[in-house]
Amino acid sequence: MKTVLNLCAVKISAMNSESGDFFTFLQSIFSTPNLGTVASEAKCKRFCNFYRALPDISTKAAFLSYLAQSHGINQDNVIQGAQTLAVSQERGEAFVLKAMERLRASMTPSYQSLLQQIGRIEGGVKFLVDLRSDILNCITSSTSELDSAHFQALNRLLQELLTLWFAVGFLELQRVTWTSPCDIVQKISDYEAVHPIRNWTDLKHRVGSYRRCYVFTHHSMPREPIVVLHTALTSEISSSIHSIIHNPRFRASSSDSPLTEAAPPHEPLEEENTSEITTAVFYSITSTQRGLKGVELGNYLIKRVVHELQTEFPHIASFSSLSPIPGFRDWLMNQINLQMHRARIGEEDSDQMLLTSAEMQTLENCRQNHHSSILEAFKHLVQSNQWLPRQEAVMAMKVPLLRLCARYLYLEKRRGFALNPVANFHLANGAVLWRINFLADTSIRGLNQSCGLMVNYRYYLDIAETNSQEYLLHQRISASNDVLDLIGSDTTTFKTVATPARQNSASSSPFRESGSE
Repeated sequence: MKTVLNLCAVKISAMNSESGDFFTFLQSIFSTPNLGTVASEAKCKRFCNFYRALPDISTKAAFLSYLAQSHGINQDNVIQGAQTLAVSQERGEAFVLKAMERLRASMTPSYQSLLQQIGRIEGGVKFLVDLRSDILNCITSSTSELDSAHFQALNRLLQELLTLWFAVGFLELQRVTWTSPCDIVQKISDYEAVHPIRNWTDLKHRVGSYRRCYVFTHHSMPREPIVVLHTALTSEISSSIHSIIHNPRFRASSSDSPLTEAAPPHEPLEEENTSEITTAVFYSITSTQRGLKGVELGNYLIKRVVHELQTEFPHIASFSSLSPIPGFRDWLMNQINLQMHRARIGEEDSDQMLLTSAEMQTLENCRQNHHSSILEAFKHLVQSNQWLPRQEAVMAMKVPLLRLCARYLYLEKRRGFALNPVANFHLANGAVLWRINFLADTSIRGLNQSCGLMVNYRYYLDIAETNSQEYLLHQRISASNDVLDLIGSDTTTFKTVATPARQNSASSSPFRESGSE
Protein backbone atom coordinates (compact mmCIF):
# COMPACT_ATOMS: atom_id res chain seq x y z
CA MET A 1 0.00 0.00 0.00
CA LYS A 2 2.78 2.45 0.96
CA THR A 3 4.67 1.57 -2.23
CA VAL A 4 1.61 2.44 -4.33
CA LEU A 5 1.20 5.78 -2.57
CA ASN A 6 4.89 6.63 -2.94
CA LEU A 7 4.76 5.87 -6.66
CA CYS A 8 1.61 7.95 -6.98
CA ALA A 9 3.28 10.83 -5.13
CA VAL A 10 6.30 10.68 -7.45
CA LYS A 11 4.06 10.49 -10.52
CA ILE A 12 2.08 13.60 -9.68
CA SER A 13 4.68 15.60 -7.80
CA ALA A 14 5.28 17.65 -10.92
CA MET A 15 1.61 18.71 -11.05
CA ASN A 16 1.81 21.90 -9.08
CA SER A 17 -0.71 24.65 -8.45
CA GLU A 18 -0.49 27.87 -6.53
CA SER A 19 -0.81 25.97 -3.24
CA GLY A 20 1.81 23.33 -4.01
CA ASP A 21 1.65 19.71 -5.13
CA PHE A 22 -1.07 17.31 -4.08
CA PHE A 23 0.97 15.52 -1.46
CA THR A 24 2.12 18.65 0.34
CA PHE A 25 -1.29 20.27 0.15
CA LEU A 26 -3.25 17.28 1.47
CA GLN A 27 -0.71 16.72 4.21
CA SER A 28 -1.28 20.29 5.35
CA ILE A 29 -5.05 19.83 5.25
CA PHE A 30 -5.23 16.55 7.16
CA SER A 31 -2.54 17.46 9.68
CA THR A 32 -4.35 20.63 10.70
CA PRO A 33 -6.20 19.95 13.98
CA ASN A 34 -9.82 21.01 14.29
CA LEU A 35 -9.30 23.45 17.14
CA GLY A 36 -12.43 25.47 16.48
CA THR A 37 -15.03 26.60 14.00
CA VAL A 38 -12.88 29.34 12.48
CA ALA A 39 -9.90 27.04 11.89
CA SER A 40 -12.16 24.32 10.45
CA GLU A 41 -13.84 26.76 8.06
CA ALA A 42 -10.49 28.13 6.94
CA LYS A 43 -9.22 24.63 6.20
CA CYS A 44 -12.36 23.75 4.21
CA LYS A 45 -12.16 26.98 2.19
CA ARG A 46 -8.51 26.25 1.39
CA PHE A 47 -9.48 22.82 0.09
CA CYS A 48 -12.34 24.22 -2.05
CA ASN A 49 -10.19 26.99 -3.49
CA PHE A 50 -7.35 24.58 -4.27
CA TYR A 51 -9.67 22.17 -6.06
CA ARG A 52 -11.41 24.91 -8.07
CA ALA A 53 -8.01 26.19 -9.21
CA LEU A 54 -7.05 22.87 -10.78
CA PRO A 55 -6.88 23.52 -14.53
CA ASP A 56 -8.87 20.64 -16.05
CA ILE A 57 -10.80 17.45 -15.36
CA SER A 58 -7.77 15.20 -15.86
CA THR A 59 -5.83 17.07 -13.16
CA LYS A 60 -8.89 16.95 -10.90
CA ALA A 61 -9.14 13.19 -11.51
CA ALA A 62 -5.49 12.74 -10.50
CA PHE A 63 -6.08 14.82 -7.37
CA LEU A 64 -9.23 12.90 -6.39
CA SER A 65 -7.48 9.58 -6.99
CA TYR A 66 -4.61 10.61 -4.76
CA LEU A 67 -7.02 11.92 -2.10
CA ALA A 68 -8.91 8.62 -2.08
CA GLN A 69 -5.75 6.50 -1.89
CA SER A 70 -3.79 8.51 0.64
CA HIS A 71 -6.65 9.54 2.94
CA GLY A 72 -9.20 6.78 2.46
CA ILE A 73 -9.62 3.65 4.56
CA ASN A 74 -6.55 2.36 6.40
CA GLN A 75 -6.47 -1.31 5.45
CA ASP A 76 -4.12 -2.28 8.31
CA ASN A 77 -6.58 -0.87 10.85
CA VAL A 78 -9.45 -2.78 9.24
CA ILE A 79 -7.52 -6.06 9.37
CA GLN A 80 -6.57 -5.47 12.99
CA GLY A 81 -10.16 -4.60 13.89
CA ALA A 82 -11.48 -7.73 12.17
CA GLN A 83 -8.98 -9.89 14.04
CA THR A 84 -9.96 -8.31 17.36
CA LEU A 85 -13.63 -8.95 16.62
CA ALA A 86 -12.93 -12.56 15.70
CA VAL A 87 -11.35 -13.31 19.09
CA SER A 88 -13.76 -11.20 21.15
CA GLN A 89 -16.52 -13.80 21.42
CA GLU A 90 -15.08 -15.25 24.60
CA ARG A 91 -15.03 -11.91 26.41
CA GLY A 92 -18.75 -11.23 26.44
CA GLU A 93 -21.29 -9.33 24.39
CA ALA A 94 -20.22 -5.89 25.62
CA PHE A 95 -16.68 -6.46 24.35
CA VAL A 96 -18.06 -7.74 21.03
CA LEU A 97 -20.13 -4.58 20.58
CA LYS A 98 -17.11 -2.39 21.29
CA ALA A 99 -15.01 -4.38 18.83
CA MET A 100 -17.73 -4.03 16.18
CA GLU A 101 -17.82 -0.28 16.73
CA ARG A 102 -14.05 -0.01 16.41
CA LEU A 103 -14.17 -2.06 13.21
CA ARG A 104 -16.91 0.18 11.83
CA ALA A 105 -14.87 3.28 12.66
CA SER A 106 -11.80 1.80 10.97
CA MET A 107 -13.83 1.40 7.77
CA THR A 108 -14.63 5.12 7.65
CA PRO A 109 -12.35 6.96 5.21
CA SER A 110 -10.34 9.86 6.58
CA TYR A 111 -11.76 12.20 3.97
CA GLN A 112 -15.31 11.68 5.24
CA SER A 113 -14.85 14.15 8.08
CA LEU A 114 -13.44 16.75 5.70
CA LEU A 115 -16.38 16.42 3.33
CA GLN A 116 -18.85 16.70 6.20
CA GLN A 117 -17.11 19.85 7.41
CA ILE A 118 -17.20 21.35 3.90
CA GLY A 119 -20.95 20.82 3.87
CA ARG A 120 -21.25 23.16 6.88
CA ILE A 121 -19.53 26.19 5.35
CA GLU A 122 -21.20 28.77 3.14
CA GLY A 123 -21.31 27.45 -0.42
CA GLY A 124 -20.02 24.07 0.76
CA VAL A 125 -23.06 22.02 -0.23
CA LYS A 126 -22.99 23.42 -3.77
CA PHE A 127 -19.26 22.64 -3.91
CA LEU A 128 -19.90 19.02 -2.95
CA VAL A 129 -22.71 18.71 -5.52
CA ASP A 130 -20.32 19.93 -8.22
CA LEU A 131 -17.55 17.71 -6.83
CA ARG A 132 -19.76 14.65 -7.17
CA SER A 133 -20.54 15.65 -10.76
CA ASP A 134 -16.80 15.63 -11.45
CA ILE A 135 -16.46 12.26 -9.74
CA LEU A 136 -19.21 10.78 -11.92
CA ASN A 137 -17.28 12.03 -14.95
CA CYS A 138 -14.13 10.41 -13.57
CA ILE A 139 -15.95 7.09 -13.15
CA THR A 140 -17.15 7.24 -16.75
CA SER A 141 -13.73 8.04 -18.21
CA SER A 142 -11.49 6.01 -15.90
CA THR A 143 -9.47 3.21 -17.49
CA SER A 144 -7.85 2.09 -14.24
CA GLU A 145 -9.68 -0.52 -12.18
CA LEU A 146 -8.04 0.78 -8.99
CA ASP A 147 -8.90 4.43 -9.72
CA SER A 148 -12.45 3.44 -10.62
CA ALA A 149 -12.87 1.64 -7.29
CA HIS A 150 -11.63 4.71 -5.39
CA PHE A 151 -13.91 7.01 -7.38
CA GLN A 152 -16.85 4.71 -6.66
CA ALA A 153 -16.09 4.88 -2.92
CA LEU A 154 -16.00 8.69 -3.05
CA ASN A 155 -19.20 8.71 -5.05
CA ARG A 156 -21.09 6.45 -2.62
CA LEU A 157 -20.07 8.54 0.36
CA LEU A 158 -21.09 11.81 -1.28
CA GLN A 159 -24.40 10.32 -2.44
CA GLU A 160 -25.16 9.23 1.13
CA LEU A 161 -24.35 12.68 2.51
CA LEU A 162 -26.34 14.51 -0.18
CA THR A 163 -29.31 12.18 0.27
CA LEU A 164 -29.44 13.20 3.93
CA TRP A 165 -28.96 16.90 3.24
CA PHE A 166 -31.51 16.97 0.42
CA ALA A 167 -34.28 15.14 2.25
CA VAL A 168 -37.66 16.47 1.19
CA GLY A 169 -38.15 18.24 4.53
CA PHE A 170 -35.19 20.49 3.76
CA LEU A 171 -36.49 21.49 0.33
CA GLU A 172 -38.67 24.50 -0.42
CA LEU A 173 -41.32 24.42 -3.13
CA GLN A 174 -41.53 27.63 -5.18
CA ARG A 175 -43.67 28.64 -8.11
CA VAL A 176 -41.81 30.55 -10.83
CA THR A 177 -43.79 33.19 -12.73
CA TRP A 178 -43.02 35.88 -15.29
CA THR A 179 -42.58 38.34 -12.39
CA SER A 180 -40.10 36.14 -10.49
CA PRO A 181 -36.51 37.45 -10.18
CA CYS A 182 -34.83 37.59 -13.59
CA ASP A 183 -31.97 35.30 -12.65
CA ILE A 184 -34.42 32.57 -11.59
CA VAL A 185 -36.45 32.89 -14.80
CA GLN A 186 -33.25 32.80 -16.85
CA LYS A 187 -32.15 29.61 -15.11
CA ILE A 188 -35.50 28.01 -15.92
CA SER A 189 -34.66 28.61 -19.57
CA ASP A 190 -31.04 27.50 -19.25
CA TYR A 191 -31.88 24.26 -17.47
CA GLU A 192 -34.76 23.15 -19.71
CA ALA A 193 -33.49 19.94 -21.26
CA VAL A 194 -36.65 18.18 -22.46
CA HIS A 195 -38.19 20.86 -24.70
CA PRO A 196 -35.69 23.70 -25.26
CA ILE A 197 -37.00 27.23 -24.86
CA ARG A 198 -36.58 29.28 -28.05
CA ASN A 199 -37.27 32.92 -27.16
CA TRP A 200 -38.80 35.25 -24.62
CA THR A 201 -42.32 34.54 -25.87
CA ASP A 202 -41.80 30.83 -25.34
CA LEU A 203 -40.34 31.41 -21.89
CA LYS A 204 -43.20 33.71 -20.94
CA HIS A 205 -45.74 31.07 -21.97
CA ARG A 206 -43.97 28.36 -19.97
CA VAL A 207 -44.42 30.35 -16.74
CA GLY A 208 -47.61 32.23 -17.66
CA SER A 209 -51.35 31.64 -17.88
CA TYR A 210 -52.60 28.05 -17.99
CA ARG A 211 -49.10 26.97 -17.03
CA ARG A 212 -47.41 26.25 -13.73
CA CYS A 213 -43.68 26.03 -13.23
CA TYR A 214 -42.55 24.74 -9.85
CA VAL A 215 -39.05 24.25 -8.51
CA PHE A 216 -37.44 22.74 -5.46
CA THR A 217 -34.76 24.91 -3.83
CA HIS A 218 -32.44 24.25 -0.90
CA HIS A 219 -31.41 26.80 1.71
CA SER A 220 -27.75 25.93 1.16
CA MET A 221 -28.08 26.71 -2.57
CA PRO A 222 -30.18 29.89 -2.64
CA ARG A 223 -31.69 31.03 -5.95
CA GLU A 224 -30.66 27.75 -7.54
CA PRO A 225 -33.52 25.58 -8.90
CA ILE A 226 -32.67 21.95 -8.12
CA VAL A 227 -35.58 20.25 -9.88
CA VAL A 228 -37.95 21.98 -12.30
CA LEU A 229 -41.45 20.75 -13.17
CA HIS A 230 -43.46 22.32 -16.00
CA THR A 231 -47.22 21.72 -15.95
CA ALA A 232 -49.93 22.60 -18.48
CA LEU A 233 -53.44 23.28 -17.19
CA THR A 234 -55.88 21.95 -19.79
CA SER A 235 -59.34 20.50 -20.32
CA GLU A 236 -58.05 17.06 -21.39
CA ILE A 237 -54.93 14.92 -21.31
CA SER A 238 -52.71 16.24 -24.08
CA SER A 239 -51.60 13.83 -26.77
CA SER A 240 -49.06 16.13 -28.43
CA ILE A 241 -46.34 18.42 -27.14
CA HIS A 242 -47.18 20.82 -29.97
CA SER A 243 -50.60 21.45 -28.41
CA ILE A 244 -48.77 22.65 -25.29
CA ILE A 245 -45.72 24.43 -26.66
CA HIS A 246 -47.46 25.99 -29.69
CA ASN A 247 -50.89 26.57 -28.17
CA PRO A 248 -52.92 28.83 -30.50
CA ARG A 249 -54.27 30.82 -27.54
CA PHE A 250 -50.82 32.43 -27.32
CA ARG A 251 -50.22 35.14 -29.87
CA ALA A 252 -46.93 36.64 -31.02
CA SER A 253 -45.82 39.69 -29.10
CA SER A 254 -42.87 41.97 -28.57
CA SER A 255 -41.31 39.20 -26.50
CA ASP A 256 -40.50 37.17 -29.61
CA SER A 257 -36.91 38.43 -29.39
CA PRO A 258 -34.15 35.88 -28.75
CA LEU A 259 -33.16 35.02 -25.19
CA THR A 260 -29.74 36.53 -25.86
CA GLU A 261 -31.35 39.98 -25.93
CA ALA A 262 -32.69 41.87 -22.93
CA ALA A 263 -36.08 40.85 -21.58
CA PRO A 264 -38.97 42.72 -23.23
CA PRO A 265 -41.22 45.15 -21.35
CA HIS A 266 -43.88 43.67 -19.11
CA GLU A 267 -47.11 42.75 -20.91
CA PRO A 268 -50.23 41.56 -19.09
CA LEU A 269 -50.90 37.84 -19.06
CA GLU A 270 -54.18 36.35 -20.20
CA GLU A 271 -56.64 35.83 -17.37
CA GLU A 272 -57.33 32.16 -16.71
CA ASN A 273 -60.82 30.72 -17.01
CA THR A 274 -60.75 28.22 -14.18
CA SER A 275 -63.83 26.39 -15.48
CA GLU A 276 -61.71 25.20 -18.43
CA ILE A 277 -59.07 23.67 -16.16
CA THR A 278 -59.84 20.05 -15.32
CA THR A 279 -56.48 18.41 -16.05
CA ALA A 280 -52.84 18.90 -15.14
CA VAL A 281 -50.27 17.61 -17.63
CA PHE A 282 -46.68 17.32 -16.43
CA TYR A 283 -44.76 17.80 -19.67
CA SER A 284 -41.21 18.42 -18.49
CA ILE A 285 -39.29 17.54 -15.38
CA THR A 286 -35.60 18.36 -15.18
CA SER A 287 -33.01 17.67 -12.51
CA THR A 288 -30.58 20.54 -12.88
CA GLN A 289 -27.67 19.16 -10.84
CA ARG A 290 -25.81 16.12 -12.15
CA GLY A 291 -24.17 15.82 -8.76
CA LEU A 292 -27.58 14.90 -7.31
CA LYS A 293 -28.01 11.90 -9.60
CA GLY A 294 -29.58 9.05 -7.65
CA VAL A 295 -30.96 11.38 -4.97
CA GLU A 296 -34.75 11.02 -5.15
CA LEU A 297 -36.28 14.46 -5.73
CA GLY A 298 -38.53 14.39 -8.81
CA ASN A 299 -41.12 12.05 -7.33
CA TYR A 300 -41.53 14.26 -4.25
CA LEU A 301 -41.85 17.34 -6.46
CA ILE A 302 -44.72 15.78 -8.41
CA LYS A 303 -46.52 14.86 -5.18
CA ARG A 304 -46.10 18.37 -3.77
CA VAL A 305 -47.28 19.97 -7.02
CA VAL A 306 -50.36 17.74 -7.12
CA HIS A 307 -51.22 18.97 -3.62
CA GLU A 308 -50.66 22.60 -4.64
CA LEU A 309 -52.86 22.25 -7.72
CA GLN A 310 -55.64 20.53 -5.79
CA THR A 311 -55.59 23.43 -3.37
CA GLU A 312 -55.69 26.03 -6.17
CA PHE A 313 -58.18 24.11 -8.34
CA PRO A 314 -60.33 21.83 -6.13
CA HIS A 315 -62.30 20.63 -9.19
CA ILE A 316 -59.22 19.35 -11.06
CA ALA A 317 -59.81 15.70 -11.90
CA SER A 318 -56.94 14.31 -13.96
CA PHE A 319 -53.19 14.23 -13.53
CA SER A 320 -50.92 12.86 -16.23
CA SER A 321 -47.51 13.26 -17.75
CA LEU A 322 -46.74 13.80 -21.42
CA SER A 323 -43.34 12.18 -21.53
CA PRO A 324 -40.59 11.63 -24.08
CA ILE A 325 -39.36 8.11 -24.80
CA PRO A 326 -35.56 8.48 -24.94
CA GLY A 327 -33.85 5.44 -26.37
CA PHE A 328 -36.81 3.99 -28.23
CA ARG A 329 -35.45 4.60 -31.73
CA ASP A 330 -32.01 3.28 -30.75
CA TRP A 331 -33.64 0.14 -29.33
CA LEU A 332 -35.78 -0.24 -32.46
CA MET A 333 -32.77 0.09 -34.77
CA ASN A 334 -30.95 -2.58 -32.74
CA GLN A 335 -33.95 -4.92 -33.08
CA ILE A 336 -34.13 -4.33 -36.84
CA ASN A 337 -30.41 -4.94 -37.29
CA LEU A 338 -30.60 -8.09 -35.16
CA GLN A 339 -33.43 -9.56 -37.23
CA MET A 340 -31.70 -8.65 -40.51
CA HIS A 341 -28.55 -10.39 -39.24
CA ARG A 342 -30.52 -13.51 -38.31
CA ALA A 343 -32.11 -13.52 -41.75
CA ARG A 344 -28.70 -13.33 -43.43
CA ILE A 345 -27.34 -16.33 -41.49
CA GLY A 346 -30.55 -18.35 -41.83
CA GLU A 347 -31.61 -18.23 -38.15
CA GLU A 348 -34.81 -16.23 -38.59
CA ASP A 349 -37.54 -17.37 -36.19
CA SER A 350 -41.13 -16.81 -37.28
CA ASP A 351 -42.15 -16.41 -33.62
CA GLN A 352 -39.69 -13.53 -33.20
CA MET A 353 -40.58 -11.53 -36.31
CA LEU A 354 -40.43 -7.79 -35.65
CA LEU A 355 -43.26 -6.92 -38.07
CA THR A 356 -46.56 -8.74 -38.44
CA SER A 357 -47.69 -9.98 -41.84
CA ALA A 358 -50.38 -7.26 -41.96
CA GLU A 359 -47.80 -4.57 -41.20
CA MET A 360 -45.44 -5.89 -43.87
CA GLN A 361 -48.24 -5.88 -46.40
CA THR A 362 -49.01 -2.23 -45.64
CA LEU A 363 -45.32 -1.29 -45.75
CA GLU A 364 -44.93 -2.97 -49.15
CA ASN A 365 -46.19 0.22 -50.78
CA CYS A 366 -43.33 2.17 -49.16
CA ARG A 367 -40.67 -0.19 -50.42
CA GLN A 368 -38.31 1.16 -53.04
CA ASN A 369 -36.56 -0.87 -55.74
CA HIS A 370 -33.17 -0.85 -54.03
CA HIS A 371 -34.59 -2.29 -50.80
CA SER A 372 -33.96 -6.03 -50.67
CA SER A 373 -36.73 -6.61 -48.11
CA ILE A 374 -39.64 -4.89 -46.42
CA LEU A 375 -37.64 -4.85 -43.19
CA GLU A 376 -34.85 -2.96 -44.97
CA ALA A 377 -37.44 -0.45 -46.21
CA PHE A 378 -38.77 -0.11 -42.65
CA LYS A 379 -35.23 0.45 -41.38
CA HIS A 380 -34.63 3.15 -43.98
CA LEU A 381 -37.82 4.98 -43.00
CA VAL A 382 -37.00 4.84 -39.29
CA GLN A 383 -33.40 5.88 -39.83
CA SER A 384 -34.03 8.73 -42.26
CA ASN A 385 -37.33 10.10 -40.89
CA GLN A 386 -38.45 10.32 -44.53
CA TRP A 387 -41.79 8.75 -43.74
CA LEU A 388 -43.13 11.90 -42.08
CA PRO A 389 -43.81 14.06 -45.16
CA ARG A 390 -45.59 11.22 -47.01
CA GLN A 391 -49.17 10.55 -45.92
CA GLU A 392 -49.11 6.97 -47.21
CA ALA A 393 -45.92 6.24 -45.30
CA VAL A 394 -47.30 7.91 -42.15
CA MET A 395 -50.31 5.59 -42.17
CA ALA A 396 -48.10 2.56 -42.83
CA MET A 397 -45.75 3.43 -39.96
CA LYS A 398 -48.39 4.17 -37.34
CA VAL A 399 -49.41 0.63 -36.36
CA PRO A 400 -45.93 -0.94 -36.14
CA LEU A 401 -44.42 2.04 -34.31
CA LEU A 402 -47.20 2.11 -31.70
CA ARG A 403 -47.09 -1.65 -31.19
CA LEU A 404 -43.30 -1.86 -30.95
CA CYS A 405 -43.17 1.12 -28.60
CA ALA A 406 -45.72 -0.56 -26.34
CA ARG A 407 -43.55 -3.66 -26.36
CA TYR A 408 -40.47 -1.57 -25.57
CA LEU A 409 -42.10 0.22 -22.63
CA TYR A 410 -44.00 -2.74 -21.19
CA LEU A 411 -41.87 -5.79 -21.94
CA GLU A 412 -38.25 -4.67 -22.21
CA LYS A 413 -36.69 -4.84 -18.75
CA ARG A 414 -33.47 -4.19 -16.91
CA ARG A 415 -33.13 -6.20 -13.71
CA GLY A 416 -36.89 -6.69 -13.72
CA PHE A 417 -37.76 -3.00 -14.10
CA ALA A 418 -38.66 -0.98 -17.18
CA LEU A 419 -35.66 -0.49 -19.44
CA ASN A 420 -36.72 3.04 -20.35
CA PRO A 421 -35.58 5.43 -17.57
CA VAL A 422 -38.55 7.80 -17.89
CA ALA A 423 -40.98 4.88 -17.72
CA ASN A 424 -39.16 3.51 -14.69
CA PHE A 425 -39.44 6.90 -12.95
CA HIS A 426 -43.19 7.32 -13.42
CA LEU A 427 -44.07 3.66 -12.81
CA ALA A 428 -42.08 3.72 -9.57
CA ASN A 429 -44.17 6.76 -8.58
CA GLY A 430 -47.36 4.73 -9.09
CA ALA A 431 -48.47 6.01 -12.50
CA VAL A 432 -50.29 3.93 -15.10
CA LEU A 433 -48.80 3.39 -18.57
CA TRP A 434 -51.93 4.93 -20.07
CA ARG A 435 -51.55 5.97 -23.70
CA ILE A 436 -48.88 6.06 -26.42
CA ASN A 437 -49.29 8.99 -28.78
CA PHE A 438 -48.41 8.99 -32.48
CA LEU A 439 -46.98 12.18 -34.07
CA ALA A 440 -46.73 13.66 -30.58
CA ASP A 441 -43.32 15.28 -31.09
CA THR A 442 -42.30 15.71 -34.71
CA SER A 443 -39.32 17.92 -33.97
CA ILE A 444 -35.94 16.61 -35.10
CA ARG A 445 -35.17 15.81 -31.48
CA GLY A 446 -38.44 13.92 -31.05
CA LEU A 447 -38.01 11.95 -34.26
CA ASN A 448 -34.42 11.01 -33.49
CA GLN A 449 -35.27 10.06 -29.94
CA SER A 450 -38.54 8.18 -30.30
CA CYS A 451 -39.82 8.34 -33.91
CA GLY A 452 -42.12 11.18 -32.87
CA LEU A 453 -43.95 9.17 -30.19
CA MET A 454 -44.68 10.32 -26.63
CA VAL A 455 -46.47 8.62 -23.77
CA ASN A 456 -48.94 9.57 -21.06
CA TYR A 457 -48.24 8.15 -17.62
CA ARG A 458 -51.46 8.81 -15.76
CA TYR A 459 -51.67 9.32 -12.00
CA TYR A 460 -54.81 7.95 -10.38
CA LEU A 461 -54.30 9.26 -6.88
CA ASP A 462 -56.41 6.62 -5.13
CA ILE A 463 -54.33 3.71 -6.47
CA ALA A 464 -50.95 5.34 -7.03
CA GLU A 465 -49.45 3.94 -3.83
CA THR A 466 -50.66 0.42 -4.64
CA ASN A 467 -49.28 0.66 -8.17
CA SER A 468 -45.94 1.87 -6.84
CA GLN A 469 -45.66 -1.03 -4.41
CA GLU A 470 -46.64 -3.57 -7.08
CA TYR A 471 -43.95 -2.22 -9.37
CA LEU A 472 -41.16 -1.80 -6.83
CA LEU A 473 -41.77 -5.09 -4.99
CA HIS A 474 -43.02 -7.36 -7.77
CA GLN A 475 -41.99 -5.55 -11.00
CA ARG A 476 -45.61 -5.45 -12.17
CA ILE A 477 -46.43 -2.62 -14.55
CA SER A 478 -49.90 -1.08 -14.40
CA ALA A 479 -51.05 -0.43 -17.96
CA SER A 480 -54.32 0.55 -19.61
CA ASN A 481 -56.18 -1.86 -21.84
CA ASP A 482 -55.29 0.33 -24.81
CA VAL A 483 -51.59 -0.28 -24.21
CA LEU A 484 -52.05 -3.99 -23.54
CA ASP A 485 -54.10 -4.32 -26.71
CA LEU A 486 -51.25 -2.70 -28.68
CA ILE A 487 -48.87 -5.37 -27.43
CA GLY A 488 -51.30 -8.13 -28.31
CA SER A 489 -49.59 -11.46 -28.95
CA ASP A 490 -46.19 -10.11 -27.88
CA THR A 491 -47.20 -10.82 -24.26
CA THR A 492 -47.27 -14.52 -25.04
CA THR A 493 -44.40 -14.57 -27.53
CA PHE A 494 -41.98 -13.10 -25.00
CA LYS A 495 -42.67 -15.38 -22.06
CA THR A 496 -39.93 -14.00 -19.82
CA VAL A 497 -42.15 -11.08 -18.80
CA ALA A 498 -45.35 -11.59 -16.85
CA THR A 499 -48.49 -9.62 -17.71
CA PRO A 500 -50.18 -8.09 -14.66
CA ALA A 501 -53.83 -8.80 -14.06
CA ARG A 502 -56.24 -6.20 -15.38
CA GLN A 503 -57.48 -5.86 -11.87
CA ASN A 504 -59.97 -4.95 -9.87
CA SER A 505 -63.72 -3.98 -10.04
CA ALA A 506 -64.62 -0.36 -9.27
CA SER A 507 -61.18 0.89 -8.43
CA SER A 508 -59.86 -0.57 -11.67
CA SER A 509 -61.96 1.71 -13.86
CA PRO A 510 -58.88 3.49 -15.20
CA PHE A 511 -57.84 0.26 -16.87
CA ARG A 512 -61.08 0.21 -18.86
CA GLU A 513 -60.79 3.68 -20.35
CA SER A 514 -59.77 4.28 -23.93
CA GLY A 515 -58.53 7.13 -26.06
CA SER A 516 -58.59 10.65 -24.72
CA GLU A 517 -61.00 12.01 -22.24
